[in-house]
Amino acid sequence: MPRRMGSKALLREYVLARIGRVMNSIELQEASGGAAEWARRLRELRDEEGYQILSHRDRAELKPGEYLLLTEEREAVEPRVISKETRGVVLQRDGHTCQMCGLAAGDPDPYNPRRTVRLTMGHIVDKSLGGDDSPDNLRAVCSTCNEGLAANAPAPPSRIELMRHIRRATVDDQRHALEWLRQKFGEA
Repeated sequence: MPRRMGSKALLREYVLARIGRVMNSIELQEASGGAAEWARRLRELRDEEGYQILSHRDRAELKPGEYLLLTEEREAVEPRVISKETRGVVLQRDGHTCQMCGLAAGDPDPYNPRRTVRLTMGHIVDKSLGGDDSPDNLRAVCSTCNEGLAANAPAPPSRIELMRHIRRATVDDQRHALEWLRQKFGEA
């Protein structure tokens, strides 16, 4: 029985067959086998494998959602590895919760009910803008939020903003928040 190709391998094959041709997000997702995280796989081809895949951020004539592979030549890339220890520190600090949407690891994925939420490490200041892999520059984010960050995510709400939102919430929602805090931290 032939082995099925993964979404990244499918994308690699597709873009290499279309060097110099503008491709859009719809055709790339289809080429990936319909993968929900096709954009992440495309970034991996660029950032981890060195393929010169350009977007509207790189070329003014490209519209958002359009991509262009210049050549099959690959650029040298620096390995991007966050240690297990750093990952553990960040996840513990962030309460194993996405700092963008609030979903926790293992919660049902709101976009795919057959999956659960997986947390990844997101950079506060993107590596391309001079950020590093230190715990102070990392935060836990779910894969859905990480796909849409595009190096411009807002900072988490301040304590005052958070309290303002809780005060404005319904009593039922406030009780739910209190119960969640009690479960998370135990009875005070």
